[in-house]
Amino acid sequence: MASNGVSGLDMEKKSGGGGGVEDIYGEDSATEDQLVTPRTVSVASGYTLLRDPHHNKGLAFTEKERDAHYLRGLLPPAVLNQDLQEKRLMHNLRQYKVPLQRYMAMMDLQERNERLFYKLLIDNVEELLPVVYTPTVGEACQKYGSIFRRPQGLYISLKEKGKILEVLKNWPERSIQVIVVTDGERILGLGDLGCQGMGIPVGKLSLYTALGGLRPSACLPVTIDVGTNNEQLLKDEFYIGLKQRRATGQEYAELLHEFMCAVKQNYGERVLVQFEDFANHNAFELLAKYSKTHLVFNDDIQGTASVVLAGLIASLKLVGGSLAEHTFLFLGAGEAGTGIAELIALEISKQTKAPLEETRKKIWLVDSKVVET
Repeated sequence: MASNGVSGLDMEKKSGGGGGVEDIYGEDSATEDQLVTPRTVSVASGYTLLRDPHHNKGLAFTEKERDAHYLRGLLPPAVLNQDLQEKRLMHNLRQYKVPLQRYMAMMDLQERNERLFYKLLIDNVEELLPVVYTPTVGEACQKYGSIFRRPQGLYISLKEKGKILEVLKNWPERSIQVIVVTDGERILGLGDLGCQGMGIPVGKLSLYTALGGLRPSACLPVTIDVGTNNEQLLKDEFYIGLKQRRATGQEYAELLHEFMCAVKQNYGERVLVQFEDFANHNAFELLAKYSKTHLVFNDDIQGTASVVLAGLIASLKLVGGSLAEHTFLFLGAGEAGTGIAELIALEISKQTKAPLEETRKKIWLVDSKVVET
C-alpha cells in the first residue's frame, strides 16, 4: 500500500539519486538540519504536501514528481513552470486597484507556495516591495485583526512569562539565524498597534530573503505582546492581542530579559536579534543593554544612520570640505534622527581624534512638534 509520507532516503532514490530533497524541489544545497524540521523524519507527500508552503510547487510539479509524491488526481493535468505561474499571478495582482488587496494576495501566496512568492518578489522587486513592506504594510498592521488568516510568526505575550523557552521550542525550525522582534509600540509613523505589529517582522524578514538571500527557514518573526495603549484597538472586537494597557517598568523589563535569555539558550550566541519599531525610550535602552551580551541590531537607529552617513560622505565630493567643517540640523529626535546624529558625531570623532562630547556640538536637534503661536 502506498504511504502518504516519503522519507528523505526514498525521495533521493526517486529523484535519481545525488541530492535528496533539494534536488527534487530545486532548492539550493543545505545542511541536513535545514532540509526538514527537527521533529519531522519525513517530508509529506500527497494532499499534505500541497498544503506545505515550504515545498508546495502547485502546478509546477512535473509528471515524475506527481508520481513520486502521490499527487495524481490532486492537481489538474496541466504542468505550468514557475515562469508561467509568475506571469499569471502578476497579471492577477495588477487587476487589484487597492494596495491592501495586493498585500493580502501576496500573503496568501506566501502561505501556500513560498518559493513562488519569493520568485515574484525578486523578479518584480520595484513593483512589489511597496506592497509587502512600506507603505502598504502600515495599513495592513492597522487592519491586521480583520485580515488575519494564519499566524506567520511567533507571538509571545505576558501570558507566557516564565515559559518563553518552551514557546520558542514550539517553532518548528531550529536553525534560526535572524529574529526580527517588535513590541508594536511605534509601528512606522502610526503609533501603538500592539500585537498587530506582527506585519512588520514578517515583512522585514521577507526582505532578508528576497534581497539578502537568507533561507526563509532561518528567519523568525516575533511579536512581544505586553498590551496596548491604543483605545481604538482595546475596544475592537477583532483585535488579536491582549486587551490591557501596556506593561511598563519591571514587568516589561523582566519579560524582555527572559525572551533574550531564552533566544540565546535555544538558538545560540550567533543568532541576530533585530529590534524593530520599539518606542524610543525602550529602543535605545534595549540596544545598549543587550549589545554587550547578544548579537543585536536596530534598523531604525543603526541601519538608517549608516545609509545617511554614507550619503553625506559621498556628497562631500560635490560640496567639499570634511564632515567636521559642517553643522548638521535635524527636525525631530526620534530613533532614526538620533541614531544618524550619533553616528555622524562618531565619524567626526574618528576622523579628527576629537572627544565625542566635542563632535556632538556639530549636531543640532530641533523639536518637530513645536508649534509657533
